[in-house]
Amino acid sequence: MGNVFDVLKERGLIAQTTHEEQIRELLGKEKVTFYIGFDPTADSLHVGHFLQMVVMRHMQQAGHRPIAILGGGTGSVGDPSGRTDMRKMMTREVIDQNIANFRKQLSRFIDFEDGKALMINNADWLLSLNYIDFLREIGVHFSVNRMLTAECFKSRMEKGLSFLEFNYMLMQSYDFLVLNRNYDCKLQLGGDDQWSNIINGVDLIRRCDGKEAYGMTFTLLTTSEGKKMGKTESGALWLDPQKTSPYEFYQYWRNIDDADVLKCIKLLTFLPIEQIRAMESWEGAQLNEAKKLLAHELTQMVHGKEEADRASDAAMAVFGGGGSMDNVPTTAVSAADVAEGTLLIDVLVAIGFLPSKAEARRLIIQGGLTVGAEKITDVSYAVAPDMFAGEGMLVKKGKKVFHRIVLE
Repeated sequence: MGNVFDVLKERGLIAQTTHEEQIRELLGKEKVTFYIGFDPTADSLHVGHFLQMVVMRHMQQAGHRPIAILGGGTGSVGDPSGRTDMRKMMTREVIDQNIANFRKQLSRFIDFEDGKALMINNADWLLSLNYIDFLREIGVHFSVNRMLTAECFKSRMEKGLSFLEFNYMLMQSYDFLVLNRNYDCKLQLGGDDQWSNIINGVDLIRRCDGKEAYGMTFTLLTTSEGKKMGKTESGALWLDPQKTSPYEFYQYWRNIDDADVLKCIKLLTFLPIEQIRAMESWEGAQLNEAKKLLAHELTQMVHGKEEADRASDAAMAVFGGGGSMDNVPTTAVSAADVAEGTLLIDVLVAIGFLPSKAEARRLIIQGGLTVGAEKITDVSYAVAPDMFAGEGMLVKKGKKVFHRIVLE
């Protein structure tokens, strides 16, 4: 197997390094312990985290040892990187529950058996810190003037940066120091928005212990227009099937822009680079096949082959290529719920397909709602039970969002 540094670079995953030649040499000659942090700011990981998990798997497959740091301590403060306002403070109970969810999701993707990888909560050392001792041992090595030049702080200065958040960089840097001392962790990885935090951790290890450590960031998941990828109409693209269904997850990747499909295949899948290179000349219908491949690969990686096959089959049914309507997202209603004269907008809001009646009216007025093959133009459109018989009523929002409603 070649050097994993070359693999990551060839696939476009590496953004910045603290010491490129040294890191490449290190990864080529020994088993390296490295870490990536996951702050529990929500009850599920999302597709931005998935990119980090892909990097972890590449590294693990090359023989290196990942440490996944679950931020029970740092999550209590909140990272200001990429934020225009302060994160909402979470209770200890919420943080612990989020961490429990993260553990399950990470364990499906990274092999933690027999010490091949570690999962550690930084609350183990951060929550018991003596504040004065921490300031004397760690705070003394940080220049406020230098910290204020960091992009994560500069972007917040106009709106205001709390002292609470100002401590985040010290805490993350201290994580790296603890992991270096206790686990011989020599490399910290993270998204490119973590660059300032990472280089300060490298510097702290050198200042405290006189040892060399390294940092590397990877590409943020953005579209060809530079916009953040992984946002849907209902919010983030979550890895939890209860928050983003496998079908919605599949459809997101199935419908990305032509300009983004090959980049996403390189960054997010494990398809051989030779196979991807052969796809670089594809256009038109071939790019459409590339999108299907991307959608199936990613859905299979996150939700398993069975769910990926079901999502693919549902997409085929909806878009006229065969497949079974049984796999289309479906809600069952009673005949009483859709009695003669019931307004369509009431049904769609009741089943959660649309968030509000106001949104339903707006969609109809703008010509964005279809039932079967009929575009709905009347906000007072009424339904009847017989419309939901057989395979049910197929409702379409815009061009790509479908839902089936059947009688229970």
